[in-house]
Order: sequence, then structure tokens, then C-alpha cells
Amino acid sequence: MAAVLRFCAASLLLLLLCVGCRADSEVGPRGTAALSTPDGAAEELSVSELLERANRNLVRSVDEPALVEGDVAVDGEAGRNADPCTARGCMWGKWSDGKVYVPYYITNHFSSREKAIITRGLESFSSFSCIRFRPTKSSDRDWLSIESQNGCYSYVGRRGGKQVVSLARRGCLYHGTVQHELLHALGFNHEQTRNDRDRHIKVLLQNVQSGMEHNFRKIATLNQGTSYDYNSVMQYHKYAFSKNNQPTMLPIPNSNVSFGNAKEMSRADIARLNTLYKSSQKQVEPNQPKQKFPSMCSEPPR
Repeated sequence: MAAVLRFCAASLLLLLLCVGCRADSEVGPRGTAALSTPDGAAEELSVSELLERANRNLVRSVDEPALVEGDVAVDGEAGRNADPCTARGCMWGKWSDGKVYVPYYITNHFSSREKAIITRGLESFSSFSCIRFRPTKSSDRDWLSIESQNGCYSYVGRRGGKQVVSLARRGCLYHGTVQHELLHALGFNHEQTRNDRDRHIKVLLQNVQSGMEHNFRKIATLNQGTSYDYNSVMQYHKYAFSKNNQPTMLPIPNSNVSFGNAKEMSRADIARLNTLYKSSQKQVEPNQPKQKFPSMCSEPPR
């Protein structure tokens, strides 16, 4: 009997040690959970829900940019009320071959699998636009530095010099989330901030968390001649920043319309990207295999 008890105790100890080893192996080198492979539950969330979950309850330090609308980085109060930067010339330039090259550098914060998720998001733009994200060179003056910082965020448009796009290892490494932050860096704002928003979305500020009301401001967006897109990867979900589990936004006039559920760029997202950067309108569905379209990127006028 004593021998059986000793065997059981030894087996239990071995089991606990194995569990501990497994837990240690799932912690990244910076002490955060290694979320290279999204869990099944997260796979079902929209980009908007993933962003809100990743950035919830973050404490910003004094040397970090302030965030508005959940994931838009700004420099102090001046940035909170800025007009769309594309009206001030913050687009990335088009080269003589008609393509828009955006240099980037992925820091060593990420594992090889995590880098693959980021690279897939970067390369997706070449299948439906003239945007070409490419690794930075020593001669580049402006580039995106893709880092695992405090949450998911990006500045809007080209700022000059090193420009941080944060894709925290804990919660931000999903294809649609990468596309979302890159669209910010290319000059795009959230869909619910459009200047014609009130004809399509009713904001219920009474349900918004105290201090988060500014996330629902309208700005003088350009819209690129496109209609409001409930399916945009830039549209937040109906419970965004809710304090009471009640909707903070409802579509109008039909309150039953589904919105804020995108998991990647929509056709309208692609159309306005191509309009802004003057690519041809020949497109493919965003979830189709990568294809080459030599005629898509027309040369700029001389």
C-alpha cells in the first residue's frame, strides 16, 4: 500500500512539473504570452473587437503617444482635433514606375512565426493596389518601424523619419489587425469618424465610458467618393467603448443592419485606397490568392 502511495505521489509531482514546463514555454522572451497562433475564440472576433481587447486598460507612460479612437497615435492635444492628414500632404509618394514604396523595418521583438503574420499583412496590399511595402534601406529617410510596444496603434499618414506602428505580441498579431494599422499609416481614419457619419450611424453617448466620448468625434474626412461602409475594416463594432453592455452605435435608418464585423479589408476599403493613391480600379477580392496586375499601377502625370 505504501509503495502504491509513493508511486501516485511521484506521478502527481511529475505531472505538475510537466504543466509548469508547458506554461513556461508559452511565455515570450519579454514576459508576455506568446500569441503567435491566435486562439480559436479570438479567430471569431472582428478586427474592431480584437483592437479594443488588446488596448483595454493599458497604462500609457509619459514617453508614449496618446491614443484617440482606441488605436490612433497623436502627439498631445493638438493631434486630437487635427484635420485628415491627407489634406495636408502626408501621403507616401509615388515613384516613376507608378508604385508607392513604403519602407518598413520589423524589430527583433517578434518570433519567426509572428513576423510571418506581419509580412502576410504587408504583402497583401500588393495584390489589390500600387502600395509596395519593402524592407528599409540605409538611404531611406522615412520608414515604418513595426514594434511590439504597449498595445496596437499607428499614427495617421506619413510623418517623416522613423514612424512606429505598434503590434504588441499580446493581442495584435492578426491579419486584419495588421491591415487596419497599416491603413492608418497610409492616411486613413476610422469609418465612424466620417463627416457624413450621422446619416448612417447614430452614436449613443449615454452608453459610452466616461472619458471616452472623444473617440466618437467626427472629422473632415475626404471619403474618396465612396459611400459609408458598414463592412469596413476601419469600422468599430456596435458596443465599442460601452460602459453598460449597451450599444454605443446603431445603424440608421435600419437598426438591424450588421456592422463592425470585418476581419479584413472590404472592397470599399480597397476602392478608396486605390482612389487616394491613384491606382487603377482593377481589383481582386482581398481573400483571393495573390495575383500580379502589371497595368494596375499607372505612371504619375509628368
